[in-house]
Amino acid sequence: MSLIYIVEDDLNIREIETIALRNSGFEIKAFENSESFFNETAAAVPELIILDIMLPDADGTEVLSRLRNNYTTKKIPVIMVTAKTSEIDKVKALDSGADDYITKPFGVMELISRVKAVLRRTSGNSEKTVIYRDIILDTDKHSVSIKGVNCDFTFKEFELLKILLMNAGIVLKRDVLMEKVWGTDFTGESRTLDMHIKTLRQKLKESEAVIKTVRNVGYTIE
Repeated sequence: MSLIYIVEDDLNIREIETIALRNSGFEIKAFENSESFFNETAAAVPELIILDIMLPDADGTEVLSRLRNNYTTKKIPVIMVTAKTSEIDKVKALDSGADDYITKPFGVMELISRVKAVLRRTSGNSEKTVIYRDIILDTDKHSVSIKGVNCDFTFKEFELLKILLMNAGIVLKRDVLMEKVWGTDFTGESRTLDMHIKTLRQKLKESEAVIKTVRNVGYTIE
C-alpha cells in the first residue's frame, strides 16, 4: 500500500482527496500547512506528495524546492494542485521539480488516474548512472558532467536529457517526451519542450553528443 501525503489548506478539498484515494487503496496522511507536513516527513517518507501551490504558511513552489534540495526527499514524486491555470504557472511548477500539475476544480477520477500514472512512471526508475560518449549523468547526485566538467541543469532539463541519453539513437516522439518528462501531452503548449531542447543544446555545445530534430516526429540524441 503506497503512502501518500496531501498538503492542502482547504478542508473540503483535503477531505475529498483523502476519501477518494483511501477508497482506491492508498494510505493517506493529510496536512493543512507546510510546517506539520515537514515535521511528519522527517519521521516517515511517503511514496508520493500531493501539494497545493498556495498554503497559509508557505508558497508551494518553495516547499517543492525544499523537497528537491533535501537528499531524503528529492526523489519523491510530487503532484502540484492549484487554481492557477496560466502556462507560466504550470511551467514554473514543473521546472521547479513537480512531476505533474492539476488545476482546480478537478474530478476525483482524474486525481486518482494521475496519482496512479505518476507512481507507475517513478517506481521503475533504477538507472543510477547513464554514460554516453563524454557525458556522465548521475541520478543519485542529480549531476551531469561533460568531459569531466560539472554542468548545471534545471530539474526538467535533467529529466529530459536523461530520457534522451537512455534512448540514444532512437527517435522519441514529442508526445512521448512530454509524457515521460512532464506527465502530460501539454496540448497547445508544446513550445515548452522546444524551449527545453534549445537550452539543452546550448549546454551540450562542448559535448560530442548532439540533439537532432526529426521533422514532424520528435528528437533523438546521437
